[in-house]
Amino acid sequence: MSLSPAKQKFVDLAAAKYGEGATLAMSDVTSIREEHGLGWPSWFVRPPYRVGRGLFKLPVEGESITPIISKPIVNESVVEETEAVMAYHNPTESLVPSKDPLYVPFGHFNDIYSIVKSGRYYPAFVTGLSGNGKTFMIEQACAKAKREFFRVNITVETDEDDLLGHYALIDGNTVWQDGPVVKAMERGAVLLLDEIDLASSKIMCLQPVLEGNGVFLKKVNRFVSPSKGFTVLATANTKGKGSEDGRFIGTNILNEAFLERFPITVEQEYPAMSVERKILDKVFASLDVDAGDFSERLVTWADIIRKTFYEGGIDEIIATRRLVHIANAYAIFGDRKKAIELCIARFDEDTKTSFLDLYTKVDEQVSNKTEDELMPGDNKGTDESDDSDLTPF
Repeated sequence: MSLSPAKQKFVDLAAAKYGEGATLAMSDVTSIREEHGLGWPSWFVRPPYRVGRGLFKLPVEGESITPIISKPIVNESVVEETEAVMAYHNPTESLVPSKDPLYVPFGHFNDIYSIVKSGRYYPAFVTGLSGNGKTFMIEQACAKAKREFFRVNITVETDEDDLLGHYALIDGNTVWQDGPVVKAMERGAVLLLDEIDLASSKIMCLQPVLEGNGVFLKKVNRFVSPSKGFTVLATANTKGKGSEDGRFIGTNILNEAFLERFPITVEQEYPAMSVERKILDKVFASLDVDAGDFSERLVTWADIIRKTFYEGGIDEIIATRRLVHIANAYAIFGDRKKAIELCIARFDEDTKTSFLDLYTKVDEQVSNKTEDELMPGDNKGTDESDDSDLTPF
């Protein structure tokens, strides 16, 4: 049976310690791995090398392996512990995200890239309004730096079992499964805690992790140390102090000691108009759509709305993500007005009407009149109103 160099190395080390063709218990497998700093040999704890309950036979060239029929006499509690440890799995596939050709760097991209590229443990808290590319920025920074990336979406129900690990029933056996935080620590990856401000006090189980130290998994009596390169980033729509205006319902006030574990807070804004136009141009090009000046009109429209929002004139905003939604809708329906109407329909009636009315003032190709309201001499699809007044709020 031909083995890869990495697998053969494990076999050779185990044979040197226990003898050629020896049958190992799970504790023996763990001992070899820890003594020599090897990754977990998940291939060895599965058939054909698994020859009995908690027993694994080293392969010998030219010799076939047959499962042991008789069941070994072991203490039942030891069997449960063995099965629990067996579920530990360290995947070998690459978790480096792919570079997205549509991504346009802006804002704090270079800062986040510097953090993940450095390989240092340096947590960062990224905050900003919805739809401005916080998560996308971190993912693409990892792609550029060729760093493995674990994304964990946080909810109010997220607890220690979801993050660090839990027991699960698999094939009739109660087995232990490491959580994403533990896997990211062991692989030296970048861990993203997405929407962290939705978390409850149960998130405090990550205190030792955020200190850059290891974490003790008390349920399996195992200490996990972070590998070089591991770090934690978090995204949120708030700064962990709740949402007073009610825009982000469900966000919580995070523990001050938890927030203090993040050395820096990055405030991500919406992109500048020139950057946003470039984003939409890329989206239209990827959709094979010649949108003319639609990108410029959309960006101008969104900028006016945002300025009015920041001045307190309205309670809603058009995010970059929503502009991309409109671009995709236009590629399907081929109608600017319809694309906008469908994508702003989630707002209340007054807001929706105001937003659409404003757009007709920045784009002469779109009229807010219905066909019944158009006069015989009107040019359907155009608007003859004074473009000087662009703020209908």
